[in-house]
Amino acid sequence: MNEVLHHTQMVRRLYRPDLPAFRAHLIRLDPETRYDRFGLQVSDDYLAQYAELCFAPSGIVYGWFEDGVIRGAAELRIYQAPDAKTRRDGEAAFSVERPWRRRGIGTELMGHVVLAARNRSIRTLTVFCLRHNKAMQALARKFEADLAFDLTDVTGHLTSRAPDAFSLWREAVDNALDFGSAMVDYQGRLIQAATKPAA
Repeated sequence: MNEVLHHTQMVRRLYRPDLPAFRAHLIRLDPETRYDRFGLQVSDDYLAQYAELCFAPSGIVYGWFEDGVIRGAAELRIYQAPDAKTRRDGEAAFSVERPWRRRGIGTELMGHVVLAARNRSIRTLTVFCLRHNKAMQALARKFEADLAFDLTDVTGHLTSRAPDAFSLWREAVDNALDFGSAMVDYQGRLIQAATKPAA
């Protein structure tokens, strides 16, 4: 009899204690996925330094977990709109390890990013990708982004709706659950490190 394996999967916001797991996810990306994500070939050292920057106050990071390991991630960077003193815009970026692609992970992550952008009154959410990255373009279209094509790049612009009581409540509940889960994960890693036999 063949045994059926059931995997535990979830999306949650990442916090500073998740940095090592997020960094490990980025370093596991294969060369082609790295190129699609960053627009150039990048080294492990570059990715390690980049991971540190993602946890700045102006950024929000979400991780897609399978069996406690980050296999996909989404980043939201918030910045002041260039043509307005009070309006804020945002930029979203995504990474999914190759064996986990084409499973709807990008759609799950994008949903969290769009909600976070909406609740922070971000007017325009921008997504950049290379022209050959059809999967990223399809994801942007799924969320009704307007795409502009250049010689090598594609830029997608999503206009966020204004926040309402339900959207704010939904994210507040998600964040509370995410933070609790993050603390459980962190404590588990501490216990695992403490009980690991010395080399």
